[in-house]
Amino acid sequence: MPDYDIEWNAGDLACGDLVLELRRRVRAEPGKVFRVIALDPGAPSDIPAWCTMTGHALLAIDADARSYFIRAKD
Repeated sequence: MPDYDIEWNAGDLACGDLVLELRRRVRAEPGKVFRVIALDPGAPSDIPAWCTMTGHALLAIDADARSYFIRAKD
């Protein structure tokens, strides 16, 4: 898995709230790599779609750890 700068455990936060909070966090740290832990059942489809729509790079997914590695765009 990639090295990361910031870890955020979103727990079971529903995807609507999850992506709103994620947007706030990545905007505050451009260029940083985030490890996002998300337990919501919709996260495996919602987080990659959100990255595609927003231009943030989804570097890797660790399905077993329910972790998503995202590089915030500059």
